[in-house]
Amino acid sequence: MTTLTQNQSRQYPHLLRLVQQWLDNLEIQEERAARLIVKLIPAQCPFAREICLFGRVILRIPALCKINPLYEQLMALRFRALCFLVEQCE
Repeated sequence: MTTLTQNQSRQYPHLLRLVQQWLDNLEIQEERAARLIVKLIPAQCPFAREICLFGRVILRIPALCKINPLYEQLMALRFRALCFLVEQCE
């Protein structure tokens, strides 16, 4: 297994911020791209579950999407794509 040097480990938060900024600044200009974004980014966390036994909920697994460091940017991107489709493609 490869270990990270101190310099490499410091670069990852910087890279994450760059990706976050890129997603925040991404403009939707085509209907095809907007439809693809809406299709690929789910509206709600697909991992949240309720486990039922005999009609009663015995276990709830919470959505873990908010732990994702890109969650806010992805939801904003999906929202911008939906707004584009409503405004431009009525």
